[in-house]
Amino acid sequence: MIIICQKPLKILKINGIALFPFIFIRNPEDKKNNILINHEKIHLRQQLEMLIIFFYLFYIIEYYYWLFKLKDGFQAYKRISFEREAYANEHDLNYLQKRKFWNFKKYL
Repeated sequence: MIIICQKPLKILKINGIALFPFIFIRNPEDKKNNILINHEKIHLRQQLEMLIIFFYLFYIIEYYYWLFKLKDGFQAYKRISFEREAYANEHDLNYLQKRKFWNFKKYL
C-alpha cells in the first residue's frame, strides 16, 4: 500500500521510504513513478527476508559503520548494502520476479 505523507518526508528531505508493509511517498505524483516505487518494493522484500526487525538493526549498524569510516552521512547511506541493491536494480521493473533470496549480500 502506498501512502502519501508530505510533511514528515519533506523535513527528512526524502521522496519515499518503505516501512513494512507500507511505502510512504512525499509527492502524490510519485505514485506513478515506477522507479521510485520499485526501489521501495525492493526494500520491502529485503525487510521480509530479514524478518523486518533485523533489517532495521542491520541497516542502522551498517549506516553507522560507514559513517564512522567515511565521515559523510550521504556517502554512508549510499554504501549500505540494502541501498546499493535497490539503486542498482530500481530501473529493472522485473527485478523482484527474478531476484534471489538475500541478494543484498552481493552488495556488502
